[in-house]
Amino acid sequence: MSSIKHVAIIMDGNGRWAKRRFRPRIWGHVRGSSVVSEIVRSADDLGLKALTMYAFSTENWSRPLDEVSTLFRLLRKFIIKERTRILQNNIKFRVIGELQSLPHETVELINEIESLTSGATGLHLTFAFNYGGRAEILRAINTFQVTNPERLMTEADLSELMYRPETGDVDLMIRTGGEQRISNFLLWQMAYAEMYFTPTKWPDFTPREFCKIIEHVSSRERRFGSICEQVGLNSSVERADTNKSAYFQGVTFNV
Repeated sequence: MSSIKHVAIIMDGNGRWAKRRFRPRIWGHVRGSSVVSEIVRSADDLGLKALTMYAFSTENWSRPLDEVSTLFRLLRKFIIKERTRILQNNIKFRVIGELQSLPHETVELINEIESLTSGATGLHLTFAFNYGGRAEILRAINTFQVTNPERLMTEADLSELMYRPETGDVDLMIRTGGEQRISNFLLWQMAYAEMYFTPTKWPDFTPREFCKIIEHVSSRERRFGSICEQVGLNSSVERADTNKSAYFQGVTFNV
């Protein structure tokens, strides 16, 4: 069984894909939106626990107004189009980010589908929209300070205050379009994520390539700071403690 349970995707290359075809950038986003549905279906078929897709960052407001408006419309269109399939397939849907900047009707639609799928036990599907990783961490820290002024924050505290703590850490981050950076995406959750950068631009990304990437990354050895000879964390810790005891027996330290 694959160790990859949570996949995060930066859907990049829509504008460049369109530009190479002498089309407006908007056309690339529209074409790319159909790929989203295909990849969601593929993730669900593969039995992934979570799929988080970066649709619009807090930095994307600098783009032309018509492009930003198109991205808003495409989010709304996706929810309307996929609503029935999401419900039928027991998918738990959520949008994370600063949603107060979105059109009111879109926020209402998001709230409705989130409420309807709140009890779903299948794929955790998340769209990061008007999202920034640093902003998410700052939001969590500020929330903790207000509610817990007398104690220090732990890693567990911070993890629980992320937008969607139940999805856990990211196992694999895929970025399409050829760029090799994470662009302020899920900074806390990707501490030990495997990275895969493909030159394929998002409108050309297929379920076949998606599955091949997961298969390839699943074959990697994920050591989480350990070494390949260690069979398991618990046995390794026990072995290390025993070795330390044996090593230091009879050793005298001059202080």
